[in-house]
Amino acid sequence: MRKVAILQSNYIPWKGYFDIINSVDEFIFHDDLQYTKNDWRNRNKIKTANGTIWLTIPCGSNEKRLINEVEISDFSWQKKHWNLIQYSYSKAKYWNEYKSFFEDFYLREQWENLSELNQYLILKISKEILGIKTTFSNSTAYNLINKKMERVVELLKKSNADWYLSGPAAKSYLSEEVLRKENIDIAWMDYSDYPEYNQLYPPFEHNVSILDLIFNCGKDTTKYMKSF
Repeated sequence: MRKVAILQSNYIPWKGYFDIINSVDEFIFHDDLQYTKNDWRNRNKIKTANGTIWLTIPCGSNEKRLINEVEISDFSWQKKHWNLIQYSYSKAKYWNEYKSFFEDFYLREQWENLSELNQYLILKISKEILGIKTTFSNSTAYNLINKKMERVVELLKKSNADWYLSGPAAKSYLSEEVLRKENIDIAWMDYSDYPEYNQLYPPFEHNVSILDLIFNCGKDTTKYMKSF
């Protein structure tokens, strides 16, 4: 059975995103879709002594562009985000072990394209920290012609999927019946019942970037995920 997942790229996603990646044979970045502001594409949360805060990449408010067309002209966010991460996690147990990994991303290069920076960091965390073996690809490589749900079906067929793993939010527009007619089984990711770990600042918060889990748990990160 060939398992596939399709998601838009997010900025430093939470652990559930990486569990989806690890649960399939091929993970397809679906970034030739319309960009939506105030979404996970360009922002995520980290835990601080004063609660959770947003780290947001300034991308402007123009929604008349695709995610992979979003260019970044103001690079000051990179140092600001790194300073906030450093301030929030420098006392974490595994800060020193992973500091240089992320410092290189934020301070060694100027990122000009949102999709490129998201995909780069997702791949790097997946392969080098979590040890995920999943194959990554881009929807642009499949020369899609359809829209909305038909587009998802087309992408699944062209990627030879037998089994599709989707986030629960897609239940509002994805038809299980249509997929079954194409001989594709669908499963919905269950984000409930994640175990808690030693987080720096109580109360515990699950819905934060995976950075929180990595800096607090290090090599034990995958023990607090669901797909490993």
